[in-house]
Amino acid sequence: MRLLFLGDVMGRAGRKAIQENLPRLREEWRADFVVVNGENSSNGMGLSGDHAKLLLDSGADCLTLGDHAFDQRDMMQFIESEPRIIRPINFAKSAPGKGYRLFTTRSGKKVLVVQVLGQVFMKRAFDDPFSAIEPVLKAHPLGGQAAAVLVDMHCEATSEKMAMGHYCDGRASLVVGTHTHVPTADAQILPGGTGFQSDAGMCGDYNSVIGMDKAEPMRRFITGMPKGRFSPAEGEATLSGVFVETDDKTGKAERISMIRVGGRLQEATP
Repeated sequence: MRLLFLGDVMGRAGRKAIQENLPRLREEWRADFVVVNGENSSNGMGLSGDHAKLLLDSGADCLTLGDHAFDQRDMMQFIESEPRIIRPINFAKSAPGKGYRLFTTRSGKKVLVVQVLGQVFMKRAFDDPFSAIEPVLKAHPLGGQAAAVLVDMHCEATSEKMAMGHYCDGRASLVVGTHTHVPTADAQILPGGTGFQSDAGMCGDYNSVIGMDKAEPMRRFITGMPKGRFSPAEGEATLSGVFVETDDKTGKAERISMIRVGGRLQEATP
């Protein structure tokens, strides 16, 4: 199976890049299933229902969220009616939506998508991500009902992301980090057969400070004083993500490639 994951969509620039490039990208990489992290799509803070529809209509099979999952209030209701959106599994049990779901690809194969939030350096305390994901992995053994398993580890610390990768090694096809908006150069296949990358990067304008217009973040770093609100940079976006091809019998990764398309970063080819 061929899995395509694209990192955090950042504002209008990221949405436009997805809309204009994902259909072609899906065809070129012959992707069976596409997951997009969309939690910064709406002005850099959360995901609205309308913007979720745009990303899904552009070719995403599943959208994951993150710590900003419900910054846009309409997502509280929208996620209940749209099963293709996944929020973090270790949110409060009363949170709307689901933290994982078993999807069926166009060819009839099953893909399990799970999202989990880390704890290190995060502003809010979340439940332990490792104990939260364990029963889901046990209930969906790789190569059984789930032909592929994809885990979106949304957190700050690369160490925590790497720990999750090794924790899931042999039990997931891909563990990929999101949240920091900076792509890492460590795409690899772990010893047990799980594809891993610490952070997929963002789909947004890299002439920025992690997707935000440079002026206000730089002012705050230099002076320690805010003057205005953060706003997403709106130059040409780069699509950043990761591609994994799995063994049809075991679900384990056989090939992994970083993806950079358009904008300021080097373009990848299938």
